Amino acid sequence: MLVRRIARPLLASTFVFGGVDTLRNPQSRVAGARPIVDTITEQADKQLPVQIPRDVEQWVKIDAAVKVGAGVLFSLGKLPRLSATALAVSIVPTTLAGHRFWEHDDPQQKAGQTIHFLKNLGLLGGLLIAAVDTEGKPSVGYRARRAAKRTADATEKSYERAQKRAVKAHRKTERKAKRERLARKASR
Repeated sequence: MLVRRIARPLLASTFVFGGVDTLRNPQSRVAGARPIVDTITEQADKQLPVQIPRDVEQWVKIDAAVKVGAGVLFSLGKLPRLSATALAVSIVPTTLAGHRFWEHDDPQQKAGQTIHFLKNLGLLGGLLIAAVDTEGKPSVGYRARRAAKRTADATEKSYERAQKRAVKAHRKTERKAKRERLARKASR
């Protein structure tokens, strides 16, 4: 559909541009990302058997690479649901790290950060819609349930046919055995 071909690149452009900018200059994002990375790695260390790297710059670069890769895929319409999901997952920590409006005392800074926070929420909403968009085709779950039902129906029909053949073969064998018994009786 034409709307998807136009809307996807428009939605992805923010992520691709921001990701490239961050990859070129990751230090500008490290200070804002530090509290989020510390919180996530602390929780991960408690719940996972392996230790998660704590290098904030590395996490900033990984997030930027995800934004560029998923943004390009999304804008090209390649794996659109998966790439939209990846972008949606990556925008949450970015928004929490970069637009902490509640920490600002200056009304002008607070208003600017609030606007960016809400803009990112809007982007997240668009990505969530894109992540569930099946482009008018049935979803994978629907197709799987339908295939399972068809397989079950086909199996049931095959079973019924096999039962009928078995009954028919059994009757045939009984008739043949009866004829053989009658033939043996007659030959005595």
